[in-house]
Amino acid sequence: MIFDKEEFAELLKRAKGDRSINQYALHSGVSAAHISRLMRCLLDASPNPNTIEALADKAYNDVSYNDLMLAAGHISREKESDWNSELPELTEKEERDIMKDLEDMVNNLDSESGYAAFDGQSIDDLDKEDRELLLSSLENSLRLAKRMAKQKFTPKKYRK
Repeated sequence: MIFDKEEFAELLKRAKGDRSINQYALHSGVSAAHISRLMRCLLDASPNPNTIEALADKAYNDVSYNDLMLAAGHISREKESDWNSELPELTEKEERDIMKDLEDMVNNLDSESGYAAFDGQSIDDLDKEDRELLLSSLENSLRLAKRMAKQKFTPKKYRK
């Protein structure tokens, strides 16, 4: 897997958004000098996954951790697309079930007797961005679990 410096730099510029490099560095906890070198394609080695996670956590413009990991060469594009295409598609009923389950989860997060709170905070105490990230993460997890559950299991001794 190869580090695509140019693609990574473009993603990083999108992730930075309208902030200065110093503001993005302050928000993400990654040094401004490191971000600058990555954006100017001066580094031959890709950043480590922890650095990429910090950059992705504070990214703007829908730049995801997965996008950055692919450009950094930590994830193979072939493996990522093959793995995703192997899973069966969801039916309309399953899509409705996912949305109902997500709504139930959110309602349980809001109630005091429901799921664990975040450091004593309810979901309403989270800022808008964190709330959206939590909800999309829960939805993606439900989708993935539903698709994986539909996948036919073949014991190892019968696999080709």
